[in-house]
Amino acid sequence: MGEQFFQRKQTFFDRWAKNYDILFTTPFYQAVHKRLLTYADFPKDGYVLDLGCGTGKLFKRLGKLYPDLTGVGLDLSPGMLAQARTKNRHGDRFSFVEGNAEAQPFPDNSFDAAFNTISFLHYLNPETVLGEVQRVLKPGSKFYLADYGKGELLQGDGFPFSPGGLRFYSRAERTAMGERVGFKTVTHHYLMFGVLLTIFEKF
Repeated sequence: MGEQFFQRKQTFFDRWAKNYDILFTTPFYQAVHKRLLTYADFPKDGYVLDLGCGTGKLFKRLGKLYPDLTGVGLDLSPGMLAQARTKNRHGDRFSFVEGNAEAQPFPDNSFDAAFNTISFLHYLNPETVLGEVQRVLKPGSKFYLADYGKGELLQGDGFPFSPGGLRFYSRAERTAMGERVGFKTVTHHYLMFGVLLTIFEKF
């Protein structure tokens, strides 16, 4: 089931990639990222991970705000990554890598911060993904998870929008999953339109 699930997700986003930034997603992500970053605290010359980076919108913003910041975007979709590389205006400060969030191709203790924006809802095994983020973060670093939260505006467990459906998690569910993989939940912040930011810290 797992391999088929990931292949279907990859195909879904590859097909969407060329038109992804033409739709409402651009102003929506801009607004979410702007609010998210008001709560973020990380080294401004650090090395950061954007998990499920899509077309690279977060790095477009971060690159302008923090000229010494470097990072890697990871995504399952080659189509999305092709768009991210084409639209990257910050040279080799940011790179984009194809990979599965459940088996991230990075060494332990690599990153000063990690971000995930409206991507967690797609993951088949969210606790495995959290465990991988915990592994690749440096001790004391934070993971900023911004996604639709169950109980914020949405009451159900998910919807069949993309292959495998979408899954939403409450504040309590996020906290419990994080604790099981070695994360401390620092806080939750409601951002907008049902999107909840959860800030985790690696012990």
